[in-house]
Amino acid sequence: MTAIVGAAYFNEERGGQVFPIVIVGSGLAGYTLAKELRKLDRESPLHIITRDDGDFYSKPMLSNALAKGKTAQALATANAEQMAKQLHATIWSRTEVTDIDVPGHAVIARGETVQYDKLVLAVGARPIRLALEGDAADAVLSVNNLADYAVFRERMERARRIVIIGSGLIGCEFANDLAVAGIDVTVIGLAAEPLDRLLPPQAGRLLREALAAIGVTWRLGASVKSVDHGEDAYTLRLADGSTITADVVFSAVGLQPELDLARRAGVAARRGICVDRYLESSAPDVFALGDCAEVEGVVLPFVMPIMQAARALAKTLSGTRTAVSYPAMPVVVKTPAHAVVVSPPPPESGGDWEVTVTDQGARALWRDARGRTVGFALTGAAVAEKQALTKELPPWLA
Repeated sequence: MTAIVGAAYFNEERGGQVFPIVIVGSGLAGYTLAKELRKLDRESPLHIITRDDGDFYSKPMLSNALAKGKTAQALATANAEQMAKQLHATIWSRTEVTDIDVPGHAVIARGETVQYDKLVLAVGARPIRLALEGDAADAVLSVNNLADYAVFRERMERARRIVIIGSGLIGCEFANDLAVAGIDVTVIGLAAEPLDRLLPPQAGRLLREALAAIGVTWRLGASVKSVDHGEDAYTLRLADGSTITADVVFSAVGLQPELDLARRAGVAARRGICVDRYLESSAPDVFALGDCAEVEGVVLPFVMPIMQAARALAKTLSGTRTAVSYPAMPVVVKTPAHAVVVSPPPPESGGDWEVTVTDQGARALWRDARGRTVGFALTGAAVAEKQALTKELPPWLA
């Protein structure tokens, strides 16, 4: 029999007080870790503390939910109470962890001290906010969670025109979805072609043309200076002096890992919370995974790395110390107008793209300094080669 005693548990069979594993964050990383842990260990006390409402949903679905008519409520497949029962866990929803007491093995939440045996930071990343001028700069929307999507969807119910700032992965996915939904979409981006961080220019051009064919207007090589209220719409002024009007302005310029909590506690962080191959930080018994983590110098804000990390860390937390390994992990971009699959080359691999373009798509292989294929970008019909090419790639982390 296990009963809650403050923030700890008393387990007669184990002979005394047992402090819980505490996971901070209920996004894909936090909940996936909890699920993997429960496959291995059903009994150890588990607390999940989240600033959100604790609903479980698939974050990747946020960028293509509008055209499908999905509400925020429909995207959530389980609420916090259901997740607590499923995971045999205590879930603290709408609760901010304000501090970590590393020597005391405790976190501060709701003004209470919650002691932990192991602490996992799965706090994710937040949208980058542009330094825009204008009296409507604070009206620019972004979507990073279910609550953001609810606000976005409500605003889009009255909108016919949207400007998306950012031509990367999220910007392109939302552009495709909104254009299919019948919205007048304009995308503004700094680069000459969309998805410039993942695709060579030739492949980016094909994606741009395909999205233009379904109604997306592009303003590339451009940046927004200000956003102001107009009579019945927003007015965006670009750096070149031109203006665009829109009913909704949406920012998709990227995410930055949430590092404040870790840094306040003295936990080492650079681009993300620095962790080793066992996902342990510079603080003893403090781990991190997901969008907030920098694993051996690498930040990979995608689904497959989260799954790999969660499986490894669950084994470590349940008593079998296990290093994470990253195989080649292609990223599928949700742009049905022109299919895109990318397996980015490892950083500092050297080399360049070797590109073949046809009327049906682009096949780009990244050859490193020794001529080996270490990454690829496939679009259109070429995505059929995804499985075969993935088998040829070296792992990110062996």
